[in-house]
Amino acid sequence: MVRTVAPIAFLLASCLSVSAADIVINNGRVIDPESGLDAIRNVAIEDGKIVAISEFPLDGETIVDATGKVVSPGFIDLHAHGQNIGDYRMQAMQGVTTALELESGVLPIGEWYASQAGKDLPINYGASAAWTFGRIATFTDTDPLSTPVYFQEAQSRNDWKFDIADTDQTARILEFVEEGLREGALGIGINAGYAPGYGQKEYFALAKLAGKYGAATFTHVRYASNLEPQSSFEAVKELIANAALTGTHMHLCHINSTSLSDIHSTLELINDAKANGINISIGAYPYGAANTVVGAAMFSGDDWRARMSSTAENFQLGKDRMTEEELADYQANKPGTFITWHFLDEDKPSDLSLLDASVLHPDILIESDAVFWSYFNDDGGISNYEGDAWPLPGKVFSHPRSAGTFVKILRSYVRERGLMSLSEAIRKMSLMPAQTLEAYVPQMRKKGRIQIGMDADIVVFDPATVTDNATFENANQPATGVQTVLVNGSFSVRNGALVLNASNGQPIRRATAH
Repeated sequence: MVRTVAPIAFLLASCLSVSAADIVINNGRVIDPESGLDAIRNVAIEDGKIVAISEFPLDGETIVDATGKVVSPGFIDLHAHGQNIGDYRMQAMQGVTTALELESGVLPIGEWYASQAGKDLPINYGASAAWTFGRIATFTDTDPLSTPVYFQEAQSRNDWKFDIADTDQTARILEFVEEGLREGALGIGINAGYAPGYGQKEYFALAKLAGKYGAATFTHVRYASNLEPQSSFEAVKELIANAALTGTHMHLCHINSTSLSDIHSTLELINDAKANGINISIGAYPYGAANTVVGAAMFSGDDWRARMSSTAENFQLGKDRMTEEELADYQANKPGTFITWHFLDEDKPSDLSLLDASVLHPDILIESDAVFWSYFNDDGGISNYEGDAWPLPGKVFSHPRSAGTFVKILRSYVRERGLMSLSEAIRKMSLMPAQTLEAYVPQMRKKGRIQIGMDADIVVFDPATVTDNATFENANQPATGVQTVLVNGSFSVRNGALVLNASNGQPIRRATAH
């Protein structure tokens, strides 16, 4: 439902609130995709909420001059794996106010939220219940640990990736996941690309389980292949079928990277599903390269190179492309190592047009798939960076999407190539993600909007200069052009610089009354 606010309401709200306002953002171009507002306005914030939006000058204890800049809802990332303070800080520098780990998720959920609450985090956080963690725990007869290392270390085993669970194993997997839902998980994370050997009954049961709790699933579909059988087309069709049969909301993660060059076929499926009212949502990121573990199941078998049109040259570790010898060594001995996999070449117009097809689709939101900042340790292995140094240490590396996804949309798709309006870009990065969750996560009904009564999760940026600086060779370069980031009404970025002691982030969590 579109909310409209008459000018007299703007004036009334400002008169009532201005004397008590904590922060006022003056003279910015305020864009609210839900109401259609796109005009110079002044915004007052008090107690973490937006209390006034006015055509008339406002005053408050702290004034942000937004002349020549855009005032937008903070960007919401539904697909962010990096959940350490350095990850959040890089996200804040590009205007992200909420970063959620939904595709993979974690377990145990309660343990993870308790751990995050003990940290000073600059943006909002949350996670889904991880099906892969439940599968690993079941096949290894262990208890899951809410750390990425638990997932990475399991890459040396293949049973949880390729074996169909028997009745007892399926029950245990579902029990792990359901406990996560009871503890407030934001749905079920189904990282099927990493365990493609599951049975169809298991996936169907996960969809039904999410529906039982009124929640959504977030799936990295099981295949990434241009060829049939076991193609990307089949995997997307499987997700749509389960959504249609159960009525459960099912989100399809990064349709670009899982569809490879067959994006037009999978988009046809999406269009037909949407036209028939099937409850799905879809995400994509604006890069022709993915980041994943080198031992991922999709890189196994004798035919994966043909299926994915890839060789070792498509794999990048740190700043360098891999050789076939290096690839074989890492797959055999260090399968949990994160690498960058170039599935499209953005320098080729034909490949770039395939990427654009997903990013520009009106029903596809923007998500980053941001991955951990890592470094080579003294024994030659790779560790995730968990420190609080800022700037991040020069030795760390990641995928550029961890630092630049949202501002790349603003730079490339809006400013430089003119393929997307500013309002449409903001809709895809703030309102659409909020709407994806708000039916069962009440907190999200107050996010993704610049309206009176909404949470003051706000980004102020210069549309003429906002830029992603991260590259595949050196991703450790924060975005520039973002002047201000407010999270729950407090500064996380101020005057273009990170606020180091910002601890404004709050947990985003489902109600647990089931």
